[in-house]
Amino acid sequence: MNMMLTLITNIILALLLITITFWIPQPNAYMEKHNPYECGFDPTTSAHLPFSMKFFLVAITFLLFDLEIALLLPLPWATQTNKLMLTTNMILALIIILVAGLAYEWSQKGLDWVE
Repeated sequence: MNMMLTLITNIILALLLITITFWIPQPNAYMEKHNPYECGFDPTTSAHLPFSMKFFLVAITFLLFDLEIALLLPLPWATQTNKLMLTTNMILALIIILVAGLAYEWSQKGLDWVE
């Protein structure tokens, strides 16, 4: 019964959101917004432009912390196991490793946006 109720609620919510998006008009539609190149480069110039390494480092940092969230997502279900101390220790080890990496990157000025 609970699964059917959840399924029906999800379907109704999804259909409601889809219908609302068709009714809401797109504000401020202008030529630059509809340009297929969203990276800020002019599509008519050479493709071999110099690329700042800071963009790459910020993307890697984002992916690292996005991965952290993905690894910590099953935490509420993992606390219901029989081996609670093992689960807690593994999660704390993961968080300590990530915080140490963030502290190292911060100390090496990897998060400063200065060229």
